Amino acid sequence: MKRVNRWRAPRWIRWWMLGATRAGDGWLWGLVGIAVLLSQDAMRFRAVEAAACAVTLGIVIFHKVKRVFCRLRPRDIEPHCWAHIVTKDKFSFPSGHSTTAFAVAVSVGCFYPEIRPALLVLAGNVAVSRVVVGMHFVSDVLVGSGMGALLGYVAFRFAA
Repeated sequence: MKRVNRWRAPRWIRWWMLGATRAGDGWLWGLVGIAVLLSQDAMRFRAVEAAACAVTLGIVIFHKVKRVFCRLRPRDIEPHCWAHIVTKDKFSFPSGHSTTAFAVAVSVGCFYPEIRPALLVLAGNVAVSRVVVGMHFVSDVLVGSGMGALLGYVAFRFAA
């Protein structure tokens, strides 16, 4: 993690990672929801309902888990060399951005398999960006991504 924290990435990677992190703040997934609602598909309401349920449950779970583990963020252990992001909480395990990203990508992607690859790439970019900008350890992102994917799939199964 210290190597990643000290890595002075090329400018284009910095912009990409900061953009992916900001997109994962929620507005990207809101736009996905709006796009689904604007479609004429009969399952659009169920898809958005599944995503909303998966995200809501994910938020509740990751906030509780963060308070149990109280794991500091990498940038709090050693300052990051180029990314200076302010967060609402100080704990890193598990990654809330990754949980939310994969909850939306999997739940909506199960309803619309034709866009699933694009949604998973977007979610993957959000997850990777959290490590690159020094907000999370790889394990935080892996657990958050897995938790979000599981919640997204379960929400799809209930809503479908």
